[in-house]
Amino acid sequence: MLTHACSTTPVPGPAQGLLLGQAGRDFSGGPVAGAAGWARLSSSACAVAMAGGVWGRAQGAPVGALTLTALAEGIRASRGQPLGPPSTGPLPEPEAEPQSAASIPTAGSEPCSPPSMQEAAPGEPHQAPQSSQEEGALTDLALYTAACLEEAGFAGTQATALTLSSALEARGERLEDQVRALVRRLLAQVPSLAEGRPRRVALRVLSALALEHARDVVCALLPCSMPPDRAAAELWRSLSQNQHVNGRVLVQLLWTLKGAAGPELEALAATRALGEMLTVSGCVGATRGFYPKLLLVLVTHLHQLAQGVHSPDTPKVWAPSHHGPPHSHASCAVEALKALFTGDGGRMVVTCMEQAGGWKRLVGAHTHLEGVLLLASAMVAHADHHLRGLFADLLPQLRSANDTQRLTAMAFFTGLLQSRPTARLLQEEVILERLRAWQGDPEPTVRWLGLLGLSHLALNREKVRHVVTLLPALLGALGEGDARLVGSALGALRRLLGRPRAPIRRLSAELAPRLPPLLDDARDSIRASAVGLLGTLVRQGRGGLRVGLHGPLRKLVLQSLVPLLLRLHDPSQDTAESSEWTLARCDQALRWDLLEEMVTVAHYNSPEALSRICRCLVQWYPSRMPSFLSQTQGYLRSPQVPLRRAAVVLIGFLIHHSSPSHVGQDLLDSLFQDLGQLQSDPEPAVVAAAHVSAQQVALLAHMQSRPCGLRLSPLSWKHGHPTRPLPVYADSPFQRRSLAGRWCCSGPS
Repeated sequence: MLTHACSTTPVPGPAQGLLLGQAGRDFSGGPVAGAAGWARLSSSACAVAMAGGVWGRAQGAPVGALTLTALAEGIRASRGQPLGPPSTGPLPEPEAEPQSAASIPTAGSEPCSPPSMQEAAPGEPHQAPQSSQEEGALTDLALYTAACLEEAGFAGTQATALTLSSALEARGERLEDQVRALVRRLLAQVPSLAEGRPRRVALRVLSALALEHARDVVCALLPCSMPPDRAAAELWRSLSQNQHVNGRVLVQLLWTLKGAAGPELEALAATRALGEMLTVSGCVGATRGFYPKLLLVLVTHLHQLAQGVHSPDTPKVWAPSHHGPPHSHASCAVEALKALFTGDGGRMVVTCMEQAGGWKRLVGAHTHLEGVLLLASAMVAHADHHLRGLFADLLPQLRSANDTQRLTAMAFFTGLLQSRPTARLLQEEVILERLRAWQGDPEPTVRWLGLLGLSHLALNREKVRHVVTLLPALLGALGEGDARLVGSALGALRRLLGRPRAPIRRLSAELAPRLPPLLDDARDSIRASAVGLLGTLVRQGRGGLRVGLHGPLRKLVLQSLVPLLLRLHDPSQDTAESSEWTLARCDQALRWDLLEEMVTVAHYNSPEALSRICRCLVQWYPSRMPSFLSQTQGYLRSPQVPLRRAAVVLIGFLIHHSSPSHVGQDLLDSLFQDLGQLQSDPEPAVVAAAHVSAQQVALLAHMQSRPCGLRLSPLSWKHGHPTRPLPVYADSPFQRRSLAGRWCCSGPS
C-alpha cells in the first residue's frame, strides 16, 4: 500500500525539496549509511505523500492524522527517541511552578526576546543560524502538513504539532530557536497569502506550534508586535480562536506582563496582545481558573504605568481592533480590561465605570486608587461571581514590598468589603485588626483606605460594636490635612446619620468644634461636603429641634448661619447649591418661614430679600448679634470677591436692623475700620458697598452718642438723633444662579 501511494500521489515541490535535499544526511545532520538512510527517507516521503492525498480531495480525518503521526514517530525512531503521543494534559495554572524552560515563565525568568539576543546554554555548542532556504522549506512543509489535516479538527492539530516538533528536533539545533524562526517566517508570509484556505492553513500551523511550544510562540510574536503590525494582530486573534491553545497563550502573556524584570516594550507588546486576544468572542472563557489573577495584574500594571517615569522614546500604539488616533500604553491596558469584562458578560461594569469616570481615574497618577475603588464597587454590583477568587488572590499582596502592588490590593480589599458574602471569607476580628493597623500607618493613603474599609464594614453589617469603633476614627479624620481622608469621613458620617437610631445628640456635640472650620475650607469639595453634612444632621434631628430639644444641634445651626448665608454666593456651584439645600432644612426644622427669601437671595442676589432675613434674625436672636457681626467681619478679608461683597452687604443690613443696645462700641469701631480699608479695594463693587455699610455703622455709633469720626451732614439729624435710612446697594455684578437656566429658557429681559 505504501508503494502504491508513493507511485500514484506526487509529493509537492517544497516538501519534496525538503525531504530529497536531506538524501545524503539523516535528520540529525550526520551521513546516512547506504541504502538504510534512503529507505528511512523514502518511507517518510511516502507517508507525506499519503497525507498529501487530502490536499486535492476530502479524505477521512483520522487517515491524515494517523499518517502524519506515523511520520513523526518514524522520525523519532530514526534518532532513537522514545515514541509517544503529544501532550494533551490540562492547561497550566499560573500559580504552578514552571516544569521546564519551555513552560510558564516566572517573574524572574528570562524575558522573551529574539533568538539573536539570547546566548547559548552552557556546555551547548553554538549553532550557526539556519539558511533562509531551509527555513522556507520547513515552512512549506508545515503549511502543507496543516493543509492535509484541515478537516481533522483537534486530532489534526495534535498530529501537525507532533510532526513539526519531530522535524524540528531532527534538525539538531536549539528547538526554541527553530520554533521562533518558523513563527517569524509565518508572520512574513501571512500578508502575502490570499484570504480563505491558504491563510487559514498558515494560522493553523501557528496554532499547532502553540499547542506544544506556547512560550516560544509568544516570545517570537511579542517583538514583532511593536511597532503595531496588522499581521501580528491577526496571528494573536487566530490564537485566541482556538479553544485548545488560547488558554496556554494567555497564561504566557499573563506571566510576561507580571514579570517586573522585563523591558517596558515587552510589557507594552504583551498588553496589546492581551487586548487583541480578549476582544475575540469566547476567548475570555479560556481564562477560567486565572481570571481574577489576570484582572489584578492588569489593574496593578496600570498603577505602575501611572506612577512610573517612562522614556520619551516609548512608542504610541493603536488600540486593539480600532482605527483612529494613537493611544498610550495605559489606553491599551484599559482596552484589555474592558474586553475582559465584556467577554465575561460584565458589560454593566464597563458602563458604570464610564459613567463614573472610573477609567480616566485608573490611568491617573493621583486618582488610580479612586478608580480601583470604583471598579470594585461596580464588580460588587454587577460581577459578584469573581469576587471570591479576586479576594483570595489579593490577600497575599496586602503585605507585598512593592508599593504599587500593595496599594492596589488594599484598594480592592477595601472596595470588596461592600460585599457581605465576600467579607465573610475572613473573620471579622481579622478584618478589624487589619483596618486598625492601617489607621495607624504614617502614610495618609493607607489611613484613607483603612477609614473607607472600616466604614464599609460598619455601615454594611449594621452592628453597633462596629459603629462604636468607627465613630472616633471618623471624627479624628476631620482634622486630617489629606483631602481624601476628610472627604471620606464626611461622607461616612452622612451615611451614618441615615441609619435608624443615629446618635444625633452625640454627633451634634462632637461636630460643634469640628464642623464650622470645614465650612470655610479652601477646598471646594470639602466645603460642599461639610455643608451637606450639616443639612443632613438638621434633617435627621428636626423633630427634636421643633420641641426645643437637641440644644447642641440648635447651637451648631446658629453658629453656622452666617457662613451658610454667605456661601450662597460661593464661586463653587456645588457649595452654593449645598448651602441653599441646608438653609432650606434649617428653615423647615426651626420654622423660620423664610424659604422664599433664601431662595431669592441665592438665585437673584436680592437686597430686599436679604433685608427681610436680617430683620427676622435681629428680632429672634438679638443676643447673638455680636457673634453674627464678628463672623461676617472675618469674610471681609476673603480672597474671593463675591464673598467680600456679600459680607459687606450683610453687615450693612444687620447693623441697620440692630438697636444700639445689641452691639458694643468696640465692635462698631472695628467694623468701621475694616470697612474703611475696603475703600481701596481693587473691585469697584466692593468699594461702593463698603461705603454704604460704613454709613450704617456710623449712624448706629451716633445713636450711642459716640461718633466714629465720620462727619455727617446736618440733614441726617432729626429730633436730636441721626436718622437711619434703609441702605441701598447697587446690583451685584457677579453672575446670578437664575432658575431660568435650569429649564433651558432665557431669563427676564
